Amino acid sequence: MSRLRVAIQKSGRLSEKSLALLQGCGLRFARSKDKLFWYGKDFPVDLLLVRDDDIPRMIMGGVCELGIVGENVANEVMLDRNGGTGLSSLRKLDFGHCRLSLAVPESSGISGAGGLDGKRVATTYPALTRELLSRQGIEARIVELAGSVEIAPGLGTADAIADLVSTGTTLRANHLKEVEVLFESTAALYGTGQALPEDKQPLLDRLLARIDGVLQAQESKYVMLHAPRAALERIAEILPGAEHPTLMELEGTPDRVAVHAVCREGVFWEHLEALKGAGASAILVLPVEKMLA
Repeated sequence: MSRLRVAIQKSGRLSEKSLALLQGCGLRFARSKDKLFWYGKDFPVDLLLVRDDDIPRMIMGGVCELGIVGENVANEVMLDRNGGTGLSSLRKLDFGHCRLSLAVPESSGISGAGGLDGKRVATTYPALTRELLSRQGIEARIVELAGSVEIAPGLGTADAIADLVSTGTTLRANHLKEVEVLFESTAALYGTGQALPEDKQPLLDRLLARIDGVLQAQESKYVMLHAPRAALERIAEILPGAEHPTLMELEGTPDRVAVHAVCREGVFWEHLEALKGAGASAILVLPVEKMLA
C-alpha cells in the first residue's frame, strides 16, 4: 500500500503544533524506539522527526514527500542550494509566526537597511539576508554565525544583525534596536511542487482536504441564538463570515426563530453585543472541531 512521509521538527517551537495539526486531521502514530520515525496507524502517512533545517533538504532529496517548516528556514535552504527553487508551499499554517529583522546598536545612528551598504551584517540566515538586502540594492558584508547573533556588534565583529525577533527583549538586553523587518514568516506545509506518482496523489489530496478542514475549524465558530423574524436581515449582517444561516421555528412563537450559523471569522464580544442590540437572545457560541467543505 502506498504511503506518504511527512517530516516535522523533532523539538522546538514548531514541533508540538505540527503534531497537533496532523492529529487534528485524524492521524495516529506508533512511535519507534528511537522516536525519530512514527508509523501512521489510521492513515497511510508516516512521520520523520528531524532538525528543522534538515526538512527542506529531505523533501528536495526525495526522502519524504512533505514537510512542515518555517518559511524562513525553507527560503534559506532553497537560496543556499538551488537559487530559490526546489520547494512548493502547499499550505500556510497559522502558527510559528516570526520576523527576520535588522537591528543595530542603539548609538549607531543607522535608521534602516539603507545605512548598511558596505557594512557587516551578522546572521544565521546568510543566503536569505543577502537576497533580501540585494533586492533593495544594498551590498552588505554578510557574517555567518551559528548562534548568539545579538552579541556580534558588541564584540566588534559586525555593524548590525539580521535575526528572528519576537518581543525584542533580547535586542534591548544587548543595546540593540530593531530598524527594519526584512521577512515575515510562518510555518507552512511544503512539497517539491512536482506531481506525485498516481498511487500517492490521492493520499495527498485527502490529507490536504483534512488540513483545510482543521484550519477552517480553528477560525470558525458555531453560533446559535433566538431572534425576531423582523430582525433577521440585520442579524445576518452582524454575524461575521456566516453563509446562509439555518432558521428553525420556535414552538408557540411564530414571530421568533432559532438561528444557527457557522461563522468563518472571529466572533468577539462586540459582535454579541451588536446581536443583542438587534434583538437576539439566548446567544451561544461554540468551537468547531472539524469541517469538510
